[in-house]
Amino acid sequence: MSGQPKTGSAVKRVSVLNLANVLTVLRMALVPVFLVELFAAGGHEPGHRIAAFVVFVVAIITDRLDGALARNYGMVTPFGALADPIADKALIGAALIGLSMLGDLPWWVTVLILAREIGITLLRFAVLHRGVIPASRGGKLKTLVQAVAIGLFVLPLAGPWLVTAWVVMAAAVLLTVGTGIDYVVAAAADLRRGSDRS
Repeated sequence: MSGQPKTGSAVKRVSVLNLANVLTVLRMALVPVFLVELFAAGGHEPGHRIAAFVVFVVAIITDRLDGALARNYGMVTPFGALADPIADKALIGAALIGLSMLGDLPWWVTVLILAREIGITLLRFAVLHRGVIPASRGGKLKTLVQAVAIGLFVLPLAGPWLVTAWVVMAAAVLLTVGTGIDYVVAAAADLRRGSDRS
């Protein structure tokens, strides 16, 4: 009987080779494909920009899917927990840096967004021993608006559509800064509570 797992107490071993992790690795693999299309033919050929947009959208969809699969179907693994945010930052970072290199997006926007993303990631690791800082609704909205804004800038837009892209990017920048401040405040409050308990 001792060799039999007790009902409700057995720890399920989750294989690293599951669909959620496969999607995460696929997103990483799509980053260089996206960059090839983005910079092809000088970086401003409409056909290649549309192809880059399609690759970017597919990569974003894998981000939504792998998280949902991992949470809802018990596919969470240490590899996935580490690789997923790396894949996200690689995709967003590559897109922002690529657009700035092509002159389509000011460098200050790229630097501001990436500084926030890297800073909050480091903050999460710094306070990991006290627990994970959960993603807020604002943080999830920020991620969505960032993706939409970057996608619009990847497309070969002009006129009113380009104005729309700038409005969405402005919203993404505001959400990036605002949610970054929220995370810092939340982490500081958690540290104070921990100090009070000790």
